Amino acid sequence: MDFMKMMKQAKQLQEKMGSLQEAFANIETEGSSGGGMVKITIAGKGEIRAIKIDPSLLKEEEAEILEDLIIAAHNEARIKAEAQMQEKTQELMGGMGLPAGMKMPF
Repeated sequence: MDFMKMMKQAKQLQEKMGSLQEAFANIETEGSSGGGMVKITIAGKGEIRAIKIDPSLLKEEEAEILEDLIIAAHNEARIKAEAQMQEKTQELMGGMGLPAGMKMPF
């Protein structure tokens, strides 16, 4: 492979990665816990966009349980977002001839 071809591929990869990162910011995933009593929607980079809490959990004596359920729902949504990002990255990298399992820096 000649140097100019490699440079062209690197530039194309850089452009695709920029658009991919922009697309990741717009991905939304939902996580839930407590049998759906707590739901959190997050953006692709982990920012919380929405929280829905079943009214039955809004009791003072249930505060600690509610806190744990919010954390669990957020973690589920984050894991889903990471899986979607990984899938999209693999689709993008599939035609670039990069080694399998190569991690991208974002």
